[in-house]
Amino acid sequence: MLTLSSSPHIRSNDSVQSIMRDVLIALVPAAIAGAYFFKWRAVVVIAVAVIAAILSEYVWQKCTKNEITISDYSAIVTGVLVAFNVPPTLPLWMVALGSMFAIIVVKQFFGGLGQNIVNPALAARAALLASWPVAMTTWTLDGVTTATPLALLKAGETNLPSLFNAFIGNVGGCIGETSALALLIGGAYLIYRRVISWHVPVFYIGTVAILTTILGRSGFMTGNGLYEIFTGGLMLGAFFMATDYTTSPITQKGRIIFAIGCGVVATLIRVFGGYPEGVSYSILIMNLVVPIIDKYVTPKIFGEVK
Repeated sequence: MLTLSSSPHIRSNDSVQSIMRDVLIALVPAAIAGAYFFKWRAVVVIAVAVIAAILSEYVWQKCTKNEITISDYSAIVTGVLVAFNVPPTLPLWMVALGSMFAIIVVKQFFGGLGQNIVNPALAARAALLASWPVAMTTWTLDGVTTATPLALLKAGETNLPSLFNAFIGNVGGCIGETSALALLIGGAYLIYRRVISWHVPVFYIGTVAILTTILGRSGFMTGNGLYEIFTGGLMLGAFFMATDYTTSPITQKGRIIFAIGCGVVATLIRVFGGYPEGVSYSILIMNLVVPIIDKYVTPKIFGEVK
């Protein structure tokens, strides 16, 4: 007997819930690092962002009489990523507002999970940065106000934190972006679990490393690509946000083009722009280019004629 059914004929055992659970597990090392370096305040910010994200999704879906989907963990992931993209000193009401914006405006307004056109957490960061730039760029470490390594590079300072401190996360910055070591552990877990492919993070990080080494901060061949990739939000963006299924290309070739584009835009903003960090905007800009990339690199249907 033959069973006739519509596509897809190749199925996976993965579900939204299992994928989001793996992402949460991968985010644990960075959360631990954030709590270690930024103390209790980081834990409170993460908790507020997650609770606000869950409540926002629940209330919106309840009011619009849609299926309640908070059990798929996607709202929790968005809340954690919002918290990872803000400084630990950000007022808690701003943190909650960021999660609400990510869930309701960026995600639910477009139809819910899988329908948003840009990454919700990064869109929330951009909105918060545009609305409260001072609060979003006030960095502390051990209770002392400090500048991020990228801000010091932008200002032409030579007395920078050591590469070791930048690698483990003992520098100023957003809660989840400072520890490259923790993010690499989480990224390796996602690749091992085949939640993401290696193409986007490798080509994204590699592009930034090569271009910043060539262009540098003060002239040709004066850059330190290794320092550039270990500081700022590059690791967080490359492993956890540029790889978002909804807002990245569907083909391997498309993902490589997307990642290289992210690297080019991030480098141009870092080196030539007025803002020391360009990761968030590079991913948001390239999110909008994804439909064009998919249009030109998606394989033709078998038997299709011109």
